[in-house]
Amino acid sequence: MSDMEHRCIHMLSEATINKIAAGEVIERPASVVKELIDNCLDSGATDIRVEIGGSGLELVAVIDNGSGMSRDNVKVAFMRHSTSKIKDASDLETVISLGFRGEALSSIAAVAKVELISRLKDSVAGVRAMVRSGVVSDISDIGAPVGTGVYVRDLFYNTPARKKYLKSKRTEMAHITDVVTRHCLGNPDVSFTLISDGKIIIRSPASGKLFDTMVHLLGKDVARLMVQVRGGSQLVSISGYISRPELTRGGSDLQYIFINGRPITSRNISNAVRLGYYTLIPKGRYPVVVMDIDIDPVQVDVNVHPAKREVRLSHEHDILDSITRAVESALMTEELVPAAQVPEQSSFQASMDVTSATELPVPVVRETGDAYHAPARDTERRLKRSQRSGQGASVSDRVPTGLSEARIVGQINELYIVAEVADGFLLIDQHAAHERVMYEQVCQRVSSGWQELITPVTLEFSAKETMLMEEYIPYLEELGFALSEFGSNTYVVTTVPDVLGRIESPDIVHDIISDILATGRISDNTGIHDHLCKSMACRSAIKAGAMCSREQMEDLIQQLDRTENPYTCPHGRPTMISFTRGELDKLFKRTG
Repeated sequence: MSDMEHRCIHMLSEATINKIAAGEVIERPASVVKELIDNCLDSGATDIRVEIGGSGLELVAVIDNGSGMSRDNVKVAFMRHSTSKIKDASDLETVISLGFRGEALSSIAAVAKVELISRLKDSVAGVRAMVRSGVVSDISDIGAPVGTGVYVRDLFYNTPARKKYLKSKRTEMAHITDVVTRHCLGNPDVSFTLISDGKIIIRSPASGKLFDTMVHLLGKDVARLMVQVRGGSQLVSISGYISRPELTRGGSDLQYIFINGRPITSRNISNAVRLGYYTLIPKGRYPVVVMDIDIDPVQVDVNVHPAKREVRLSHEHDILDSITRAVESALMTEELVPAAQVPEQSSFQASMDVTSATELPVPVVRETGDAYHAPARDTERRLKRSQRSGQGASVSDRVPTGLSEARIVGQINELYIVAEVADGFLLIDQHAAHERVMYEQVCQRVSSGWQELITPVTLEFSAKETMLMEEYIPYLEELGFALSEFGSNTYVVTTVPDVLGRIESPDIVHDIISDILATGRISDNTGIHDHLCKSMACRSAIKAGAMCSREQMEDLIQQLDRTENPYTCPHGRPTMISFTRGELDKLFKRTG
């Protein structure tokens, strides 16, 4: 018999079971912060303080002024599936608390050293418990204010493999900052403070007004471009804020969506919001969203995943339609004021002074039929810039593409170029093609040129983005960006890479940061450098929806033909697809 046949089935130890279960709930330090804040809010806390040491690996302390815990409750709080939120299975159908599974404290205690201090309002003294390997080892009286403090130290000390796969310290701190930010926006009547290694990262007072909280967390520049949204139906009530069309990001990192006050992630809801903008924003751009969706708890299943980030909705189609209609209504009734066209004083002052431009009252009428169109001057400028940068470049050690002999037939949907070649035709994705051109030029010219802005530009970031900025500034400077701290969560930009030409909007810096965050950990300097080059190439390439003249299409094809790899964009998508005469004959069932 084989070794497999001789193996016996046996029960795992309780410690092993707890560590496996903890992996479903506690993925990183931010998971600890999220679960503990949920408990604070469920206890009725109005003031929550989060202290972080060593990006959460050394210390995560969450202290609240909630109802506190009795000695008897402390004794059983760290047992698996012990909870005060529900009593039996039927309660799962109407969960209104943030926590309910009874897994958070036990999962944290399985992978960290935990100290809990709590006091009830009517108690003379508080209670202190020390927990090791998930077991409460010591309970004693202690003087303490009303509420609960949980101190988590040496996270993953007994599971080194988990610690190995964490991201950089800055990235982990960015995740923690994002968790606290989401809870702040979901609970504007609660005061939050986030401190990292003695430095205050977030201080959000309990104003009770969502707009005031947005100003504190997202910055005044973002807040003043937000539009209030309200709507709903018999199934759902929708409230919150969405950004005007001129405020978008390259990713969905500034979308904060809540269902009955619970922070959730939902691609379907994000798509429903995006659909409400229709043609007001270009493809690939995401609006800023802070939205609370109030639904009868019976219609929501929050017991989908141990981390409770995902939910299932009954009547999901009707609810998504209500969200789209609420967004449409908010945008149609609001006077939309985009960045105004400023007469050119200088190539950078005119293009990047967004603070003064957006304050000019230039209302526009919303278009409802036409798709997004990139400005003709923008397309012309991008192509000429890459043409100048690529002059003299030639490639002779690869198989000919046939592009040099291609004859332009036309353009489809302002995105695909149709070109006839000797034995058929090519479909060329204009954005992917120009992205390839720009990528190779950025890689070749990195650190070889930068241009100083006549008027330095200030950029205001969210607390999460600031965390990333501090880690990636050296790599941005290597590419030609010069950024300096200029107050809380604010940086001033004085130079940009010359390969970018004139920058129409400071959003490119936000987009690069969003791209880095979405990608996750980049393990070495080369990976960071290459990723930034790809992001810069994508942002500076001509866009989908750009009408090109015959001369511009010919110019683009010639530039693509001179690249080292004309067949794919930097992200691996094809730049062109060929159709031979034989393949066309087969499609039309021609035999001769």
